[in-house]
Amino acid sequence: MNIAILLDRFETLYPNNTALSDLRRAYIDKDVSSIVRIIDNNNKENLLRFVMDDHIWGAWPVLDQYAETQFVKAFKDFYVNDIEIVDDCFARGQLLSKSWIIQELSKLDLNLGTIFLCAGWYGTLATMLFENDFKIDKIRSFDIDKTCWKIAEIFNKPWVMEDWKFKSSTQDINEINYDTHVYHVKRSNGTDCELTDSPDTVINTSCEHIDNFDQWYEKIPTGKIVILQTNNYFDLPEHVNCSKSLDDFAKQTPMSEVLYSGELFLEKYSRFMRIGIK
Repeated sequence: MNIAILLDRFETLYPNNTALSDLRRAYIDKDVSSIVRIIDNNNKENLLRFVMDDHIWGAWPVLDQYAETQFVKAFKDFYVNDIEIVDDCFARGQLLSKSWIIQELSKLDLNLGTIFLCAGWYGTLATMLFENDFKIDKIRSFDIDKTCWKIAEIFNKPWVMEDWKFKSSTQDINEINYDTHVYHVKRSNGTDCELTDSPDTVINTSCEHIDNFDQWYEKIPTGKIVILQTNNYFDLPEHVNCSKSLDDFAKQTPMSEVLYSGELFLEKYSRFMRIGIK
């Protein structure tokens, strides 16, 4: 992912950050007015290297100043250590869908407790949840792809370091016990460690990918907070469980109490979300 795309995505994440908007225009459009507005004594040298010379090392301190998020440190880590990630995790549709969760959760006074993030991929949603100061004890991210856990822990490094407030594991979500789950994670030295956790909240933003979805949903005990997303993008072969409409998704995900139900219109498809008590 190049710096221009990264700036565009940060502006998507933080649409009210006028300094970030100026930074994007300064870098991409070489807009003089934007450059002038963001120059100050603390970052002028780095800013000029960043904007005029397209110098990657000028980017990190400037981005760190204008986008106060762990995402900057994570992407720097990927660059320094030559770690490849899939750009799709920072695609605009992905970010808008996850920002939608943050927006709607901010209207609800929920104690999320221990979160099980199912099909958690690279854990970017966990980063956003932590940075928005919700009531969270810890987040456990599970994905069947064995390449995901290391990258997820880079994105969430501060919370991994905080007594494993975040931890990621390679796991088929159909094999999770959503009452009390015993599973394995990796320590920083590569050795295995067994953990036992009981979720208060179950999040799955990839319901369209779940085969035998009804069987998976049945595994979640009643009384748990659930945050679920799917879409109507039937064109991808891996989308085995799309919903035609929000009503269709509601039939798949019965809840004892619905706290939010809505539709997000994106460029190629609509995304559906339901938040409630199972």
